[in-house]
Order: sequence, then C-alpha cells, then structure tokens
Amino acid sequence: MSIINSVLGISKTPFCQASPELLSQQQTIVDTLAVHATMGGFSVLVGSPGVGKTVIREHIEALNEQREFVVVSCSRTLQTYINVLAQLADSFKVDTTAKSVEKELIKAAFNCAQERKTLYTLIDEAHLLDIQSLRKLRLLFDRFPKKHNLVMLGQPELLRTLSLSVNQDIKSRITYSSTLLPLNDLDIQAYIEAQLTQVKLGINTFDPGAVELIIRNAEGNLRLCKNLCLSSLMEACRQTKKIVTIAHVNSVLIQPHWRSHEALIKMQVPAVS
Repeated sequence: MSIINSVLGISKTPFCQASPELLSQQQTIVDTLAVHATMGGFSVLVGSPGVGKTVIREHIEALNEQREFVVVSCSRTLQTYINVLAQLADSFKVDTTAKSVEKELIKAAFNCAQERKTLYTLIDEAHLLDIQSLRKLRLLFDRFPKKHNLVMLGQPELLRTLSLSVNQDIKSRITYSSTLLPLNDLDIQAYIEAQLTQVKLGINTFDPGAVELIIRNAEGNLRLCKNLCLSSLMEACRQTKKIVTIAHVNSVLIQPHWRSHEALIKMQVPAVS
C-alpha cells in the first residue's frame, strides 16, 4: 500500500488506474475506430507526446478480454520488418518461423473473421518505422479480411512522411485519421476531478489554487498533468496532509525536470562576481 493510500484511507490510487475514463476527444476517436473496424479500416492517429494516444491504445487493448474482439499490437518499432512481424505473431499467439510468419498471420486473421470476431492491429510509435518496413506491412495487411482495423499511432511526423508523393500508395489507403490536440483547461480540470471521483476522493482534495497551478504548468499535456498531480499528492501525503495546496505543487515544480531548457542552462552558468 502506498503512502497515498495510507494517509487518505483509500484502496485505489488516483492517477494510477489501469483503465481511466476516456475524455471526450478520446471517446470520439474510439467510437470512430469501432465503425471502421467493421469494414476494413486503415487508421492513423497522431499527436505530440503525452496528449492521450497511450490511453486510447490501452483502451482498445482491453477489448481483447471480450469474446467478440481480438487485438494484436506492436510497440517496439525500431526493429526490422521480420522482428515487427514476430511481435505481431507473439501477440496473436501464433507459433511460427520467420519464413512462414506472413502466411500464418494472414491465416490467423481469417480465423478471426470466420469466428465473427472484430480484429484490431495496433502499431504504436509508428513514426519510428522504416518506410520500407511500413510499405511491406501495407502489402501484408491488404491481404487481411475486411473485418479488421489497422491502427497506427505516432507523432505528427508520421502523417508528414505519408504525405510525401512517393508514399501516396500508403496514404491513399487511409480510411480515417485524427490528430489528438492538447487539452483545454476545462478538460484538464475534468480529468483531475474524474480521477479523484474514481477512487472515492472529494474533488476538493486539490484546492482551487493547486488546480490552477497544475493546469497552467501541464500546458494541455495529459501525461504532464497526471505526473504533476500524482507527485503533488505524494508530497502532501508525505507531510500527512489530506489537501493538496499550492505549496505542495510548487515543491514538485522546483525539481529540475520541470524546468525549461533555458532555465536549466541558466542554472549551470556561474554567476559573474
């Protein structure tokens, strides 16, 4: 049990839930992906680090627990084409050799279709994929059944790469794309309140000043917001306080990794006497 659970008397830790509630932007994307999965989709989701792509991936991966879905995923994309296929085969629970891995993946996909299951193939960090590997993957997934959605998640340069004229053979097959934008202040506040409510804490666990400071420093980034909230809560509990104040948030913000690049450079320059 963590210090947060001990001080606040709760069984679950806020901002650490395995399946957080989807925010409005994320829910819209997930609903659209579900539609495209019924008719053969090729979807591309892009966004800066920390805006919520991982939450969407984890939400879709959780569908694997339901009988009508099969979700296979690959996240180690700084690999050769064969190694990416090996990750997909492992996720598919297919025992095969490098020579026959493509054939076995196609066979497994059609088995899903025959069982009337919806198949999602998730490729995370797709912007790191070598373009030739991406082209080979496109040729492979062209042979998958229609009840399938290939979902590529990556940073904005993924779409910029696909927009090059030489890559039109890939881009022209995209059926859905979306850019996850930084959250606005109301969304960040709603996220904080939802996380507290989920573990049966009052929304006043963070006082108004603390919430305002967190929103200002998170800059619309969901991951930064989560980390800052959790660290501030730990700081308050370390002092056996049940309400997070500006002082607790500031004690986190003075840590070097929260400083800007320019501020860190200034800290390293010795003062001129």
